[in-house]
Amino acid sequence: MSKTASAMETLILHLTKLPSVGRKTAERLAFHLLRAPKEDALALAEAIRAMRERIRRCSICGNITEDDPCLICRDERRRSDVVCVVEDPMDIVAFEKSEAFEGVYHVLDGCLSPLQGITASDLRIDSLEKRAREGSVQEIILATNPSVEGEATALYLSRLLEPHVKKITRIGLGVPMGGSLEYADARTLKKALEGRTKVE
Repeated sequence: MSKTASAMETLILHLTKLPSVGRKTAERLAFHLLRAPKEDALALAEAIRAMRERIRRCSICGNITEDDPCLICRDERRRSDVVCVVEDPMDIVAFEKSEAFEGVYHVLDGCLSPLQGITASDLRIDSLEKRAREGSVQEIILATNPSVEGEATALYLSRLLEPHVKKITRIGLGVPMGGSLEYADARTLKKALEGRTKVE
């Protein structure tokens, strides 16, 4: 039985639900917040509350945003005829840091994974196909992660979208197999975009 005060124990348990945060790290974070000025701790709590209340998904691309459509989809300087397909909104953050892409995005919310029970109906594939069918998209860049699931998803999408889009490409080398785009540095992603190849 824990001898930590119940309010502190509740916070620790919630912190352990965060990625890569074990019990000891959660305890350090909780005690840091306890020692921090009260206004700093409350500001963090308010930032979390505001994020959960204000952030929504863009109705066009699926990116996170406070205003719908998102800033990228609304930006008239971007090429709306070139769509980069990613698994997660965090991948968009990574590509934007590279400053190498001037098109728009489409977030799938994952990739095909039969072993985990994730099928095409669980992803935002219908809305991507709809965008392709509208006829304004000239190129789709498949930027799913270089994993077995990511490669299978890219192959599935290339066959599905081929009748509707003139050019379908896959990001080039530079991102290691089994890697995750969100952890790739800006230069690597820039080279991956520049080295994209046509999907056969």
